[in-house]
Amino acid sequence: MVNTELVVLDMAGTTVADDGLVIRAFTAAIAAAGVSEEDSRFPGMLDYVVETMGQSKIVVFRALLEGDEELAQRANTAFQDAYGKLVADGHCEPIPGAEETIQELRAQGVKVALTTGFAASTQNAILDALGWHGLADAVLAPGEGVRGRPFPDLVLAAALRLEITDVRRIAVAGDTPSDIQTGLTSGASLVAGVLTGSAKKPELEAAGATHVLESVRDLPALLSPKEL
Repeated sequence: MVNTELVVLDMAGTTVADDGLVIRAFTAAIAAAGVSEEDSRFPGMLDYVVETMGQSKIVVFRALLEGDEELAQRANTAFQDAYGKLVADGHCEPIPGAEETIQELRAQGVKVALTTGFAASTQNAILDALGWHGLADAVLAPGEGVRGRPFPDLVLAAALRLEITDVRRIAVAGDTPSDIQTGLTSGASLVAGVLTGSAKKPELEAAGATHVLESVRDLPALLSPKEL
């Protein structure tokens, strides 16, 4: 593998413990769009949310609500509010060793970007709660001109912002098949799945992960001392 210049890391499930927060926030969000837990549509919608973990939440709500933009936006706003409240109430913890891993990589001259499928406001709430502002070289969320996963935009936007010389010098790590697809389509040489989130090893392997790790803590070991 060529020398790694940039490591792009997912947040929820990869560097930040999820512990069911996405499901809890989704339940509140879809209720705001008129679908209660007793609704016959709810189980199928919940299954879809689990299947699409890692993707931009507004895109997920658009699919669930059959393109009704007003309802999708209402659900997305409710999701942000619910997730933000959970974070503010103390339900937000880092994956053990994640912060130290990021610090280690940066100390060795590797740039690090934190990415998410959440809105920027939700991402900032997580960074506030963990005291992680400034921990990484860049933080990115889907927005105007930057599509969320499974598109390659978040990785490529990080590469542009941090002036990476070659996409083959990028490593990507995440806990969902969407993370893996994003890494592969961006041209990254190393695309690792981690087992601290929603997906199991067979799912990550089927998505095309170059490696499957127990935790993001194992990522630096894949980068040789020569590379670092």
